[in-house]
Amino acid sequence: MKVSYKLQDKFDLVIFIPVIFLVIIGLMAIFSATYNQSLASGNFQKQLIAAVFSVLILLIVYFLPPVSLRELALPSYLLSIFFLIVVLVLGRTVYGSKSWLNFGPLGFQPSEFAKVGVVLFMSHWLTNKKDDINNVKDIGVALLIGFLPVALILLEPDMGTAIVFVIITISILFWSGISLFAMFVVLSPAIVIFASLLGTFFFILSLAFVVICLVFFKRDLFNSITIFVANLASSYFFSYIYKILKPHQQKRIETFLNPNADPLGSGYNAIQAKVAIGSGGIFGKGYLQGNQTQLRFIPEQWTDFIYCVIGEEFGFIGSIVIIILFLILFLRLLKLASNAKDKYHALIIIGVLSIIFSHFAINIGMNVGVTPVIGLPLPFLSYGGSSLMVNMILIGIVLNIYRNRKMYT
Repeated sequence: MKVSYKLQDKFDLVIFIPVIFLVIIGLMAIFSATYNQSLASGNFQKQLIAAVFSVLILLIVYFLPPVSLRELALPSYLLSIFFLIVVLVLGRTVYGSKSWLNFGPLGFQPSEFAKVGVVLFMSHWLTNKKDDINNVKDIGVALLIGFLPVALILLEPDMGTAIVFVIITISILFWSGISLFAMFVVLSPAIVIFASLLGTFFFILSLAFVVICLVFFKRDLFNSITIFVANLASSYFFSYIYKILKPHQQKRIETFLNPNADPLGSGYNAIQAKVAIGSGGIFGKGYLQGNQTQLRFIPEQWTDFIYCVIGEEFGFIGSIVIIILFLILFLRLLKLASNAKDKYHALIIIGVLSIIFSHFAINIGMNVGVTPVIGLPLPFLSYGGSSLMVNMILIGIVLNIYRNRKMYT
C-alpha cells in the first residue's frame, strides 16, 4: 500500500536545523582556532570539505529504502569488528592510540564508524528474537555485542571512545525493557570500578552497596554470590587495564580526581580551558579576539577544546546557544523514540541519542573541568572528518526513520 505524506511530514526540520547551525558554528570556531596556527594551516579547508561531503552522505542515508536499516545491521557490525582488528595491526598511532587507518592520502578512525554498526546490530538483535531480555543468557549476548568493540578499542588504547560504547550498550538495554534487577547487574560493576579509583574506603563502600542491593532483590544464594564475585572481578580487571594504559592516559584519570595535581602537564589544557571560558564574560571578547585562543595557550584547541573557543569569543551567550541547540536536538530525539511505533527504530534513535549526548556531556565537562580529559570531540563542532561524517550518518538514519514512520502503525 502506498503511503502518502504531506510535504512537511517528510523531513524533520527540528533535528536538521540545529545540526546545520552547530556545523556552521563549528566551522567558524575552527577557523578562529587555526587562524594563527601555522601547524594547523589547511585544517579549516579540510573541515569545510568534510562538512559538505557529510551533508551529501546524510541525504543519501535519508533516501535509503526502509528495509535497509535491518539489512545493514549485521554486515555493518561485522565490518566494524573487522576494521577494529585490522587497525590494531596496521593502524597509525595518534596521541598514543593506534586508532587510525590510512588509505593513501585519506584516513579514518574505525572506532567512529563502529558506533553505527553497534547501534544497528544491537537494536536488531534485541527486537528480532522471541526470548526474554531479562534472562541471564540474553543479557550476556547483548553485553557481548556491545562490549566486544570495547575490548578491541581498549587495546588501541582509547579509553574515551570505549566509555562511549559502554554508554551506548547500557542505554539501548535500558530502553529495550530490561528489569531493574538486570540493570543493577549491568551497572553495578561500573559503580565498583569508579569507587575503586577513589580509594580503598569507597571501594569497600561500593561492595557494601552491592550486598545491600542483592538483599533487597532477594535472589537465591548462588546468583547473589555470582554477581558479587563478578563485581569484585571487574575492579581487578580494571586495575589490569589501568596498568596497560599509556602514562599520559593514567595521568588524565589522576587529573580528573585532582585537576591541580599536574597543572603544567595533563591538567594544563583543562585549567587553560576554564580560564578561556571564564574570561569571555557575558558577551565574549569578539570573533578572532580571544587571548587564550589567538595566543595559543591551549594546544590543538580546534579538536577537543573547541567549546572554550566559543566561550571566550562569544561569552556566556554563545556558550548557552550551543547548549540550547543540543537540548533541542536531544529532546526531539527522545520524543521520536517515545513515539516510534516500531521498537527497532526506537532503539536505534536511543542509540543515536546516547552517542551524541555522551560526547556532548563529557566534552563540555572536560572544558569546564568536571569530567576527565579523555579525548572526545564535541559532535558537529570539533575538527575531525571521521567524527563529523559518522554523526551526520546517524542523523541521516534518524531522518530516514522519521520519513518512513507512518508505515508502522
